[in-house]
Amino acid sequence: MTQPRHIAVIDIGKTNAKLALVDLKTLGEIAVVTRPNTVLGGPPWPHFDVDGHWDFLLDAMARFHREHRVDAISVTTHGASVVLLDKDGELAAPVLDYEHQGLDALASEYDAIRPDFAETGSPRLGMGLNVGAQLFWQFRQDPELFDRAHHILTYPQYWSHRLTGVAATDVTSLGCHTDLWNPDAADFSSLVDRLGIREKMAPARASGDVLGPILPEVAARTGLAPDTPVVCGIHDSNASLLPHIKSRTKPFSVVSSGTWVIVMAIDGQPVLLDPDRDTLKNVSALGRAVPSARFMGGREYELIRNGASSNPTGADVERVLNEDIMLLPAVEPNSGPFRGSQMSWTPREPNPDTGCREVALSFYLALMTAECLKMVGASGETIVEGPFARNLYYLQMLQVATQRPVVTSDSITGTSVGAAMLFSNASIELSHNEVARPSAERQFGLYASRWRNLASPG
Repeated sequence: MTQPRHIAVIDIGKTNAKLALVDLKTLGEIAVVTRPNTVLGGPPWPHFDVDGHWDFLLDAMARFHREHRVDAISVTTHGASVVLLDKDGELAAPVLDYEHQGLDALASEYDAIRPDFAETGSPRLGMGLNVGAQLFWQFRQDPELFDRAHHILTYPQYWSHRLTGVAATDVTSLGCHTDLWNPDAADFSSLVDRLGIREKMAPARASGDVLGPILPEVAARTGLAPDTPVVCGIHDSNASLLPHIKSRTKPFSVVSSGTWVIVMAIDGQPVLLDPDRDTLKNVSALGRAVPSARFMGGREYELIRNGASSNPTGADVERVLNEDIMLLPAVEPNSGPFRGSQMSWTPREPNPDTGCREVALSFYLALMTAECLKMVGASGETIVEGPFARNLYYLQMLQVATQRPVVTSDSITGTSVGAAMLFSNASIELSHNEVARPSAERQFGLYASRWRNLASPG
């Protein structure tokens, strides 16, 4: 097959659903459209608007094809989601929102059957962040669902299935704290047998496997060629990681920012991961275990800003440093390295709409990221992807706090470029921008040290 050039990437994040058109030759995005990923209230439980997304994606794909040409399709989505299909390939139940707190009611019963961290590299998380907990809860809520469910798919592969009719799971999504995967054995975990779902799990495929051409009805709706290929798909943080695996000298680490900030270390220092601090083993597109840590940085950013906006100045930075204006963890207490801690401001909370609040918030997010990098043994350069790559105060504090170079990617959306690269085996060269050290580097360092002392448990 001739390597396609224009790749339409379905990119479903927790906050927004996107379609991006990536030029595989330039690794640039030709076009991007988005819609909110609004959660529907039910019944039978809070769930994603997959049919609304589907109509949006097909309409956008048709427009991209008319205006630019679409040669192939790739898929990337957030993790922690699973789809159950009936024997006809239709939804056996709505796709559960993993943030539904109702799942915690069965937490103790689920804990009794889930595998140890040593087997799965998957920490115990709240709500439905462990896919195994979702399945356990759904089967209890709807006793007939187990029999209706013919195939169980990870979330990227649901979209690939709608495009091709081929059922699959992929190793990166299975390796995203599902409790269903043993990354060292590269096989399903013992939980799959305890739940009795081994025969229902769609085959685990490599992210870059071509599942097939698009279905005739998709071709008719979009105008795409009937032989347009579709790859299996990839978890979004691993999509951000893939271009760097193909282009960078090890060791290095990648910070993928969005609703979740995911930190991944490639060939870093040996460390003992602590599941109580939200560390885990992700699985890369190459099938290898990757020490990782995470916190809901994008969510925390929006919670603290609460719709306010400001334009910080140098004077704001100086005041935050001199007065030790700090936001201490955790804004979102259910995840991250300080899980269970309650946020606080010291010595006092800055007013909304002030530059000081924006600077202190940016420093908080950088220091949380630095803590994650330390926990996974990160070495070498740190590459920042996503919205935080445009936040100078975050980048400068991260560089000082880690005492390692920080670079940003020129890509608008690292996930889309990485997902498109599933169609290429070629080595690549990515352009990056190195972050300049702040002029007040010493004061940044002292601030970081004091923050760590106040934030550290015990």
